Amino acid sequence: MKKILSVFIVGMLIVGFFSIAMAANDADEAKALVNKAKAYLKANGKDKTIATANNKTGPFVKGELYVFIYDDKGTILAHPMNPGLIGKAMLDIKDADGRFFSRDFYTKAKAGGGWVDYRWTNPVTKVIEPKSSYVIWQDNMIIGCGIYKK
Repeated sequence: MKKILSVFIVGMLIVGFFSIAMAANDADEAKALVNKAKAYLKANGKDKTIATANNKTGPFVKGELYVFIYDDKGTILAHPMNPGLIGKAMLDIKDADGRFFSRDFYTKAKAGGGWVDYRWTNPVTKVIEPKSSYVIWQDNMIIGCGIYKK
């Protein structure tokens, strides 16, 4: 019985370790996608960047990760996974806990960029889950990419 318990505990530790490593990897990938979109914006301009970001098979989508772009008034300009959100004003939209997360995007992005935590429905699981988005401010727009925390 002790041997089974020991194997179980070691197994759980391994699963926990890999979950943490995968979450860190997702965070690094999210930041890399945002920085890639920033460089693309500088090289190609706003219109081409928005069009490219809206392409769900484009360079700003990697697995479950994708870049989104807001304008300076809180309207979504690019969202490759949910085109129905394009043109939607988001500043008054609340997350599952009643938090105005898009307003937090602006505060964080304009302060030099960083991570914003909130709770949102995962489109894969259809369950409200903790999410964190890395956001930056570039050319009067927010460029971001979110990860669901596992």
